[in-house]
Amino acid sequence: MNAPALSVTIETTLPEPSTAQLKRELHRAQLRKRVTAMALIAPLMIFLLVTFVAPIVILLKRAIENPEVANVLPRTITALANWDRVAAPPAVAYGALADDLALAKEQSTAGTLARRINTEIPGVRSIIMKTSRAMPLQDANGKRLDDEAARRAFIDIDKQWGKPDYWQVIAKNSARHSPYYLLAALDLHQDAFGKIESVDENQSAYRTIFVRTFVISLGVTLFCVLLGYPLAYWLSTMPERRANLFMILVLIPFWTSILVRVAAWMVLLQSEGLINKTLTMFNLIDAPLELLFNRTGTYISMTHILLPFMILPMYSVMKSIPPTYMRAAISLGSHPFAAFWRVYVPQTYPGVGAGALLVFILALGYYITPALLGGTNEQMVSYYVAYFINVTINWGMACALGALLFGATLVLYGVYRRFAKIDVSMG
Repeated sequence: MNAPALSVTIETTLPEPSTAQLKRELHRAQLRKRVTAMALIAPLMIFLLVTFVAPIVILLKRAIENPEVANVLPRTITALANWDRVAAPPAVAYGALADDLALAKEQSTAGTLARRINTEIPGVRSIIMKTSRAMPLQDANGKRLDDEAARRAFIDIDKQWGKPDYWQVIAKNSARHSPYYLLAALDLHQDAFGKIESVDENQSAYRTIFVRTFVISLGVTLFCVLLGYPLAYWLSTMPERRANLFMILVLIPFWTSILVRVAAWMVLLQSEGLINKTLTMFNLIDAPLELLFNRTGTYISMTHILLPFMILPMYSVMKSIPPTYMRAAISLGSHPFAAFWRVYVPQTYPGVGAGALLVFILALGYYITPALLGGTNEQMVSYYVAYFINVTINWGMACALGALLFGATLVLYGVYRRFAKIDVSMG
């Protein structure tokens, strides 16, 4: 007789996770996602830091650096620490300057000092180099001259050493960091006592250059808006396939070098170029128009180059505006032009603002086009940045001009963001 099978069912219940445990698991999962995301974008962030952020930081730092005098004349600066900068400098300053120039002669740094001081007192470079060649100052026995004898020796080399002018420049440039280059880029300078004042009118130039840069950039932006708005509107009303075809034509200039396009405009705009020949052929003009090496040629070429940057933002905004808005306004009795101006145009402001900001910022830093097509009075800030880097090797002045241009760009972007927020809140 078989024994009945016994079935035993064992039920096990798992403990439910607590709220704190769920929170910890969720936190770990989110942390893993963040770490993964950071690992993915880390190469891009490093690339941007090395190629974009670091050069800007170096540029801003170099704009306030003023190390030439402090590096070459440390003993002289110490001797002038208590000088009132009015009377003749003390005799100990002459002895210190003799020691500093003797060391500068050995280390070949006198030229750097002479070039720096020459930016404030034109013509002083030759005097400093002549004085440096006379170092060291020694008596007949080969011993260093005392301070009073050094003073007489400096004055014998050049009488200007007996006047306070050169010494004032040395004293006020004793710090390794100063606003000298930034002030010079705004046609300002510090007097012997550190007070900021404007330079003479015959030496003032950079304010005019900055105004010219902003005027040209603003003019190019307005031309791009006037030409780009109807073209972007026309493209937005086309069927998508045809609009894409015409958009390729808009983007074609991006595939050509700016230098090539500028050279082409030089050929077209010259006195015997295609434009003047055509106008003369149809008896529209009696003499060739002056279109080259002036502001007209600069406007034409820069507008042509920057026009796609205006069209693209406006087209993207216009394409997203439903056409039913215009039809609804017209069906309610509005005139088509009034409906366009009051209903359609306000909705395109974000695209117009973004395009105008982009074109204006790009125009501020243009160098090749004004340099090749503009005259001597049409050069912008970037031209002088290149001049100080390539010709005079004055990195401080070049960085100061670049820093001011960068600051103006940031201010402009901040103003745009402010107005954009106001428009959004009103909308």
